[in-house]
Amino acid sequence: MRMTLRRGCLMVAMMSSCAATAQDGLVSYRSLSPDVALDLARASLEACRAAGYQVAVSVTDRFGSPQVILRDRFAGPHTLTTASAKAWTATSFRTNTSELVALSQPGQPQAGIRHLPNVVVLGGGVLIESAGTTVGAVGVSGAPGGPEDEGCAKAGIQAVRDKLEL
Repeated sequence: MRMTLRRGCLMVAMMSSCAATAQDGLVSYRSLSPDVALDLARASLEACRAAGYQVAVSVTDRFGSPQVILRDRFAGPHTLTTASAKAWTATSFRTNTSELVALSQPGQPQAGIRHLPNVVVLGGGVLIESAGTTVGAVGVSGAPGGPEDEGCAKAGIQAVRDKLEL
């Protein structure tokens, strides 16, 4: 009887650990819907237009893959790739690109990141967060400087903030 009870307890313990292991094999995460990504990109573009800037805007998912890319009619041809690279850089390093500017100056320990492929260390790449989780990034390029690009990106995020919070 004791042996049967032990075997039963052992089987239950093994089944419980198998269920926990199988459950650990899957990951859930938040993701921007295409509609919210488009609204965010449009709001960023409009914020820059209102300030008199012609820009490109890229919104990526949490992994850095583009969801939306918009370019105003007079924005330079380089702004498309720069905006996309800013958003990718922000998601890749989980840091706004304006913060990376100082961290990666020559002589700093992180200076080497400036030489990595696709990394753009200029202001204008901003993380998009929801309930404390990174859900993507927005990159803006074409304003007179990084602070202005970042301001437009943050205006876009603010415009959809109610759709990001639960």
